[in-house]
Amino acid sequence: MKTLVWVEHEGGDVKDATLSAITAAAKLGEVHLLVAGEGVDGVAAAAAQIAGVGKVHVADDAAYGHALAENIAPLVVELMGHHDAFIAPATSNGKNIAPRVAALLDVMQISDILSVEGEDTFTRPIYAGNAIATVKSKDAKKVITVRGTAFEKAAREGGSGTLEAVASTGDKALSSFVGAEIVKLERPELTSAKIIVSGGRALKDGPTFEEVIYPLADKLGAAVGASRAAVDAGYVPNAIRSGRLARSFAPEVYVAVGYFPGAIQHFGGG
Repeated sequence: MKTLVWVEHEGGDVKDATLSAITAAAKLGEVHLLVAGEGVDGVAAAAAQIAGVGKVHVADDAAYGHALAENIAPLVVELMGHHDAFIAPATSNGKNIAPRVAALLDVMQISDILSVEGEDTFTRPIYAGNAIATVKSKDAKKVITVRGTAFEKAAREGGSGTLEAVASTGDKALSSFVGAEIVKLERPELTSAKIIVSGGRALKDGPTFEEVIYPLADKLGAAVGASRAAVDAGYVPNAIRSGRLARSFAPEVYVAVGYFPGAIQHFGGG
């Protein structure tokens, strides 16, 4: 069974969530990667060194420069003629791309998996994490998103994957990149953190949030999260919003400080 994993990257680096997706893919069989972007030779070379990778498909085109899902999904579909499954990390970008791939292939998507029980059988959380469902897919092509903290990260070195350039499917002109406000996080990412400290509305304002939450997170080596109310009130940027409608996570320790009206969504790990 051949699995294609979409490589999420930023600033020339492969993101940690991709490494967990590669571990999940390895449980299905042969692992191929897709590196799409503009000027991605360095990312492709790094991806080829990841342990367990057999082949890296490289699509270097301005159309993929900002990971617009409307452009990447058709590229994935082109490659799925030679693959049995497509896996993306359950990040904001991954959850944007995967449903479009599933729709174009006319198959169901298996979301946020926690384990691989077989080539067609997986577990995933339901009811905000209060129950774990075992699902079995009869589709010939599988489209899957992976909860990063449910799988160990593949080693960044030790692999010897081969690089293969693939033809661009071009700009579909369905969306366009306008701009981005990038928040540089010095702490672990929410989607891959083992410990999360999250703040809520009761922290009153941005300075109080920073005074209370950040020192604790730094002591614990934790990622920082925030409730929707805290983000909407302007305490912190949306980049660290946690909860079921934001980013999926499954830490070993989760500390919530302040008022969390959607507590069950945070308890469920997104």
